[in-house]
Amino acid sequence: MSTFEVHALCYARREGVRGDHFLGHGEDSAEPHPTAYFVWLAVSPEHTVLVDTGIHPDRAAGVAGLDYVDPVRLLGAFGVAPEAVDHVVLTHLHYDHAGRASAFPRATVTVQQSEVDYWTGPWARRITREHWLLDEAELGRLEATGRLHQVEGDTEVVPGLSAHLVGGHTAGTQVVRVATAAGPIVLASDASHFYENLEADHPAPLLHSTTGVYGAFDRIRELAGTFLPGHDPRVLERYPTDATGRIARIA
Repeated sequence: MSTFEVHALCYARREGVRGDHFLGHGEDSAEPHPTAYFVWLAVSPEHTVLVDTGIHPDRAAGVAGLDYVDPVRLLGAFGVAPEAVDHVVLTHLHYDHAGRASAFPRATVTVQQSEVDYWTGPWARRITREHWLLDEAELGRLEATGRLHQVEGDTEVVPGLSAHLVGGHTAGTQVVRVATAAGPIVLASDASHFYENLEADHPAPLLHSTTGVYGAFDRIRELAGTFLPGHDPRVLERYPTDATGRIARIA
């Protein structure tokens, strides 16, 4: 089985408060709580895989207070051209995770069937209050490429890297398990936005199913002892970073 090097690329940062990130309204809900936005690069001798693709520049321009670098540009600065990426895995279709998926012309793009169905199926006309979370234009561009690979449940993307349906945050949220020389790592994305979500068993407020979130926490624990949350700036403190302070080598 192949092993991968894994890097976390922080393409954006924004200030926030704890009430934005944890379900319920505790006494500390107004305390500052910054958020980071990541994509993850997994490279083996055979494959270059990008997990999530970040916000499209057009969408980023409308997000107040966002310290943003186009993820495609950040990858280029790291030495990875869009054409070098052969697989993209989208953990879910929220705009900050799937907004640049069509920018990788050679990549097969893996997403859960249940995630696509939620946004495009019979319910779509009735969930209009959630549509701001979806980059519909980017999904259309991606579908037009014919490279969207919809899967059902757990699947091996390439040897040493697998996707696992957990739900909870969205209807078809999946996490990615990566084999590394240091052991398996789970890229949890928004199945656990911050380390504290999983470690304190405390869901984020934006969710599809509360019990599904708890089940996702349990599944992450089953898959690996080491996980990377989707929006925690502490990733950049726990692992060595490059000179920009945006790219951390995980394993």
